Amino acid sequence: MTGVTHSKVDGLIRRAGLRYPTADLRRIDLVEERGLDRGVIAQLATCSFIERSHNVVFQGFTGSGKSYLGCALAKQACLHRIRAHYIRMPDLAEAWHLARDKPQGQMKFLRKYAAFTLLVVDEWLLDPPDESMRSMLLELLERRYDTTSTVFCTQYAKKDWHQRLGGGVHADAIMDRIVHNTIWIDTGNHNMREHTATK
Repeated sequence: MTGVTHSKVDGLIRRAGLRYPTADLRRIDLVEERGLDRGVIAQLATCSFIERSHNVVFQGFTGSGKSYLGCALAKQACLHRIRAHYIRMPDLAEAWHLARDKPQGQMKFLRKYAAFTLLVVDEWLLDPPDESMRSMLLELLERRYDTTSTVFCTQYAKKDWHQRLGGGVHADAIMDRIVHNTIWIDTGNHNMREHTATK
């Protein structure tokens, strides 16, 4: 990488707000033991899914490395000079509630989060969203649909999402904008926090 390119990439990584800034798809531990497919991980590393505006879901037990994988994918996007951003769903909810009290706050919020070419939402559906949050998620995912890529890191299986989203038409509409053109990856039940602690 040239100095200018390196500087741009560093800036993208810094602004992405990664929970694990050193995360790296090439350094994922226990790939086979966790049931991860090396071929799928290698394919994700090319970021071709972003060119196709596909989504990714990392689903698995607490401590199974979902957040790390989400950050590693966002960092890989930055290395490809793609604008990425990482946020936990509780922080997204807080930012949305703060935005509602500001002039044009909601529109600015939606424009900001719709603009990231890759958006990683960690702790997806950890807390069931309220009605205002569901309306925001529908509008945000509608704006991102078929033009950008979103990564969801969650401990909930797809069958539980509808209920976590409150059921009804909002849940139907949100699910409809996620489940198509999505790569689903089970991160298993191997506790990577324990593994890392004993290394």
